[in-house]
Amino acid sequence: MIDPWLLEKLVCPVTRTSLRHDEARLELVSDEAGLAYPIRDGVPVMLVEAARMLP
Repeated sequence: MIDPWLLEKLVCPVTRTSLRHDEARLELVSDEAGLAYPIRDGVPVMLVEAARMLP
């Protein structure tokens, strides 16, 4: 689970827009960029190279 305070502060590194937490997939989703950033061991990996492209 991501701390709500942290989620409020994090933004997509590509678009600088807010992120949506997908708890089921353990990802932070940028709907604007069409990317999903993984959360590994409770730590968001905010690297474009690590992100999954959304369909």
